[in-house]
Amino acid sequence: MDDPIYYKRTMIKELVPSSFLGEPRTVRVLLPPGYQELISYPVIYCQDGEQFINFGRIATHMNRLIYDEGVDPAIIVCIDTVTAVRTQEYAPEGARFANYCRFFTQELLPFIEQKYNVRTAADERILAGDSLGGTVSLHLALDYRSLFGKVISLSGAFLQQTRERIAAEADLSWLQLYMLIGLEEQEVTTERGKFDFLEANREALMLLEARSCRLTYLEKPGKHLWGFWQHELPAAMKLMLK
Repeated sequence: MDDPIYYKRTMIKELVPSSFLGEPRTVRVLLPPGYQELISYPVIYCQDGEQFINFGRIATHMNRLIYDEGVDPAIIVCIDTVTAVRTQEYAPEGARFANYCRFFTQELLPFIEQKYNVRTAADERILAGDSLGGTVSLHLALDYRSLFGKVISLSGAFLQQTRERIAAEADLSWLQLYMLIGLEEQEVTTERGKFDFLEANREALMLLEARSCRLTYLEKPGKHLWGFWQHELPAAMKLMLK
């Protein structure tokens, strides 16, 4: 039986005020085992925060990495999703995309950094997201390179507008990116239509490689589901927390 220490977690629910979103946004802050206020920690910011907790099991993964593999502890900030406006906030053409990015950088980061001893260097802030959550995470890194230097993308929706954004960059050697895509993601149904996420990620890969992005790219058997992403998340976290 698994050791119960893997499942212990300290989670603090916060309401972050936001003028950009027009209402507060709930975030759930997961503190690592043995958290001390006098020590600073790297931080992972997760889009679709509830899913990272409930389906990605990110708190359990963090504990296992700390106890079993000696990975440095990190604070995990999981931002709740408002389902009705998720696409508007996460898709680059969305009506709320610009304001969500402003909320993230101008309101969420200062709120967290005032209350928790997280590190503020770009390579100590990790962005993580699945599907469109991977999209907005990459755009945040590209648009605010002084703030973010690492991105975990689980089957990112790297469609045309995102690929054009990558192509606009000349040098991405400063960016570390983990990209996972499933071989069974050739017909992913979304509210915007059906897309070939596998081909989209392959095209994004070529653009990123041409710009010297520090890439870890994985294609594995899998569908556009947390059942696939959950098992790959620990390796991504370990890579980024080295």
